[in-house]
Amino acid sequence: MIIVKITMNALIEKRTEVMQTILSMIEPTENEGGCLSSHGFLDIEDKNGFSLIAKWATRDDLDHYIRSDRFSVLLGTRSLLCEPPQIEIHTVSLSEGIETVNAVRRKTA
Repeated sequence: MIIVKITMNALIEKRTEVMQTILSMIEPTENEGGCLSSHGFLDIEDKNGFSLIAKWATRDDLDHYIRSDRFSVLLGTRSLLCEPPQIEIHTVSLSEGIETVNAVRRKTA
């Protein structure tokens, strides 16, 4: 699984435009082949800070998305931001859930 986090800090006067762009991208991105999920977030400490986090099944799926017109729209928000967007791409080889939490908690009880 590949996790992509894009963090953006909007210019004060462009905050609404950035938010609308992010919101308009979530559902279409989720409909892309290989997209497992896509979510937008507002920074609770900085009302001009936004994040977009998407999970991809494979690197090929992500690469296809990065080459897409939709991703170009996201990169086009640069003029609405205080600084270039920060993009982090993480490859995850193992995911665990509540069963791991329960097992660890049983060991200490």
